Amino acid sequence: MNADLASVGALLAEPARAKVLLALGDGRSLPASMLASEAGVSPSTASHHLTRLVDWGLLAVASRGRHRYYALAGPQVAELIEAVARVAPAEPVTSLRAGTRAHALRYARHCYDHLAGRLGIAVAERLVVLRNDTLEVTEAGARRLAAIGVDVDAGENARACLDWTEQRHHVAGQLGRRLLERLLALDWLQRTASARALQLTDAGRAGLQAQLDITLP
Repeated sequence: MNADLASVGALLAEPARAKVLLALGDGRSLPASMLASEAGVSPSTASHHLTRLVDWGLLAVASRGRHRYYALAGPQVAELIEAVARVAPAEPVTSLRAGTRAHALRYARHCYDHLAGRLGIAVAERLVVLRNDTLEVTEAGARRLAAIGVDVDAGENARACLDWTEQRHHVAGQLGRRLLERLLALDWLQRTASARALQLTDAGRAGLQAQLDITLP
């Protein structure tokens, strides 16, 4: 039996629905009102699109008081978004603000629950090697991770995720999630108003160079 790719393509072809999925790409749960703003549509139109995405299993919804919060249904949806993004053309940059946001996303961003972008690639190159489509933590990588409070054994496998802006692998899976959580806890990275974009702090710049021996992009 063949997969019905056309139906999924039609679902993603609506710009407002695509913007909703991208807005949730950092793994957060957001209320319908905020997603309507992100998509640039009215609340009633957003409600229609959100219902479609929930019905198709791409979003999960939970009620909190009078509000309903939406999130990606799981990492498989984030993988779908990344896969489509790798073959999709870049949006045209029409303003300084858009250009600044595009640069920030390319430099460091959430890929669901792990670090992506040029910084994510640089981190991966100091911690793991790619063997048979699987990332393997090196001995030096295990020591570097232990130095910042992330315990992992040398030779342990990590899931590889192909970065849609860099077309190279960064660290995903449980190790990727734990690593990003630690970098945020150390205040080496900070969340930004741009949702998916992450900001490298001065402490992070110094720490990544000193503790992980990373030459920053």
